[in-house]
Amino acid sequence: MELDHVVLWVADPIASLDFYVDLVGLAPVRGDEYRKGDAPFPSVRVAEGSIIDLTALSDVPGVNEMTKVDNSAGHPVNHLCIAMSRNEYNDLADRLEAHGVDTSARRIETYGARALAPEAFYFSDPDGNVIEARHYDRS
Repeated sequence: MELDHVVLWVADPIASLDFYVDLVGLAPVRGDEYRKGDAPFPSVRVAEGSIIDLTALSDVPGVNEMTKVDNSAGHPVNHLCIAMSRNEYNDLADRLEAHGVDTSARRIETYGARALAPEAFYFSDPDGNVIEARHYDRS
C-alpha cells in the first residue's frame, strides 16, 4: 500500500494552490481545470503517486454528504510531512523565509517513513495547516 492523497480544508483553493506551487515548489494538478470550473478542487503533486487536494471549506456540506460522515471539516490533522533532497530542503527554507513564512521550528534526528532524518522544519500554509519538510540525505 501507499499514500494516495491527503485532503486539506482551505479557505481559498486558488490562494492555497499558488502557495504550494510558488513557495513550496510542488506541481499543480487540475489547477487550470479548477479555475475554469471543470474540476471540484485543485491539487498539488508531492510525488508520482501522491497528491494533496485543496478542498474549499465552503464544500463541507457536499463532502459530508458524499462521505456520510458529518462534521468532517475541523477534525484535526496535526501535520503532514513532505520529504525531499537536501538541496530542495534548503531551497524551500530560503523561499519560505524570503516570503516571511516562519521556519524556525527545527528538529534534528527525527523519525519518519524512511527511518531517521537528519533535520526537519515546520511551517504553516495560509490556512494554518502545518507542514513538515525533511530530507534524508546524510552527506
